[in-house]
Amino acid sequence: MKKILVLAGVFAVGMAQAQQRMTPELLWKLGRVSAEKVTPDGKSVIYGVGYVNMEENGSERNLYRIPVTGGQPTQLTSTKGGESVVHIDKAGNIIYLHKGQLWQLAGGKGEPKQLSNIEGGLTNVRISPDGKHVLFSRDVEVKKMHSTDIYPELKKSNAYVYDDLNYRHWDTWEDGKFQHVFYAHYNDGKLGTPVDIMKDEPFDTPQMPFGGLEDMIWSPDSKAILYVSKKKFGKAYAVSTNTDIYRYDLATGKTTNLTQDNLGYDTAPSFSEDASKIAWLSMDEDGNEADQNELIVSDIKSGEKFNLTKDWDETINSFEWSKDGSKIWFVAPTKGTIQLFEISLPKNLEKFSNKSIKQVTKGQFDVNGIVGQSGNSLIVSRADMNHAAELYRVGLKSGKLTQLTNVNDAIYSKLSLSKVEPRTTKATDGKDLLSWVVYPPDFDPNKKYPTLLYCQGGPQSALTQYYSYRWNMQLMAANGYIVIAPNRRGMPGHGEEWNRQISGDWGGQAIRDYLTAIDDLAKEAYVDKDRLGAVGASYGGYSVFMLAGMHENRFKTFIAHDGLFDMRSWYGTTEELFFANNELKGPYWETKSLESYKQFNPIEHANKWDTPILIVQGGQDFRVGIEQGLQAFQLAQLKGLKSRLLYLPDENHWVLQPQNAIVWQREFFKWLDETLKPANN
Repeated sequence: MKKILVLAGVFAVGMAQAQQRMTPELLWKLGRVSAEKVTPDGKSVIYGVGYVNMEENGSERNLYRIPVTGGQPTQLTSTKGGESVVHIDKAGNIIYLHKGQLWQLAGGKGEPKQLSNIEGGLTNVRISPDGKHVLFSRDVEVKKMHSTDIYPELKKSNAYVYDDLNYRHWDTWEDGKFQHVFYAHYNDGKLGTPVDIMKDEPFDTPQMPFGGLEDMIWSPDSKAILYVSKKKFGKAYAVSTNTDIYRYDLATGKTTNLTQDNLGYDTAPSFSEDASKIAWLSMDEDGNEADQNELIVSDIKSGEKFNLTKDWDETINSFEWSKDGSKIWFVAPTKGTIQLFEISLPKNLEKFSNKSIKQVTKGQFDVNGIVGQSGNSLIVSRADMNHAAELYRVGLKSGKLTQLTNVNDAIYSKLSLSKVEPRTTKATDGKDLLSWVVYPPDFDPNKKYPTLLYCQGGPQSALTQYYSYRWNMQLMAANGYIVIAPNRRGMPGHGEEWNRQISGDWGGQAIRDYLTAIDDLAKEAYVDKDRLGAVGASYGGYSVFMLAGMHENRFKTFIAHDGLFDMRSWYGTTEELFFANNELKGPYWETKSLESYKQFNPIEHANKWDTPILIVQGGQDFRVGIEQGLQAFQLAQLKGLKSRLLYLPDENHWVLQPQNAIVWQREFFKWLDETLKPANN
């Protein structure tokens, strides 16, 4: 009898553990899995796992190896800081970057050996295919903009002098320094004299602020460097997206623009294994950062270019060549998910047809990116709204995904997960509107639940089965809320027309899509119509501000993070003016879309604000300046509304510091507790 009671107690403890719910603190304990490379023999994959140290307000990332067939991972590094793989040779030696210096694991194991000790360190490092040179980037002062550079005798001054636009970008003031591409002779970690292949040019490579290693590659014969740059300065830089791919010849020092005929983004150059072809991603419309991203392939010998996706009605995130050059795999948003696709290439590219494009994976998940090929399989990163990214093996014939890494399985095994379902509604123009509906763990349809309308940013960012460490659907549902996340107008994955429809119409059909989605879900008996809220950031924050002035008593609370409140002052302070010009159809003094600054301007509806609102604003956000959040908070306060300002002086458009993120989560749910008072479910 005693034994039975003991077993019953163990079972009860196990059940209690299985009923845990996600919390902000637990969310930030998850390991963050990111892939590095598949080894040259195709037998293993190297990946990194980062963990946040909340006490130190930082993180540490180490490298691991796991067989592509699955099994026990092996930890390769344990030094404090973060490591990233630079090169793996056929002998299995791993060269990686740590704190700006090159290190080596001989045979991929044992004690690491430091190869370099270069003043200032290296970033974005690639070793040439012949092993004789190293490619890297670093800052170079090209223009004098700070007062101590202009007036050296005034050493304690702190001022900047600007004669042109783009004086700040994302979260950084222009200081006259630009990221340039360098190469140097390389021998066992020792570098010769570096050569700046961009010389005195006031241009950046990688692209600012988010470019990386993909923006600079070696040619297969090691005789040339290809790099991506937007070679414009000042106002010309601020109003254009014309990024090109350049080829620098090491022997002659000559630079050639390979994509000068295209006026939009050209990015991510990549050679086929046999060096007979080169592919890249391209947008053809200057000034439109959300134009269709198409896949271009050029034959090296003839120089002829082929657009492989011109008749395919979606946009591409990233791609990878097959080892034999006969296929290209890519990932792209489709119907509220991100999936893996395959292109089969004919020997004669002139005979290519978009019928050669096929979808490899299908399911309620996101394939975030391709790591590399291993025989008839690909290694990819996969996530969904209940699970952070892990690595999977995809069978290319079957499309079957097999999980390789299990970094967070121990935590998820103790959690009661949310049910996530697609819901299709007829929009006001008769088109199908897909929404993701996320239900609280242990959802009971006989109860009533407070419900949140999630408004996505972008505005042309896909709303898929992503896993965020801030706007985390699992966490919102775990706190007792139903969440509806509509794939409203402007989101990729539903065709180019759907994606383009939002430009110049920010407060039009997209806002009607939001109201359609929440009104439809509110018909369900389990939705408490008296406890509805709307939340979002960036364009999502703009959407919240718009809804605050036109929701006709639907919502009882709002949360807006870095939202656009007044389109005139926003246009006057934002930095990437190509985005503003495209989305608002010009500046406020000569716009082709008067609605952008009148009917679709939240400040114009300020007299109708009557609902509690939490406003979050980053102090280093130059995309959506601080005046936007402060104006909105001041309005709410002067109208006597219950309102709160969460000001994050050290954060940009995002919340990146771990302790600030916990404050954000706690204030988020504290506000919802105060204004929606969720029941215990």
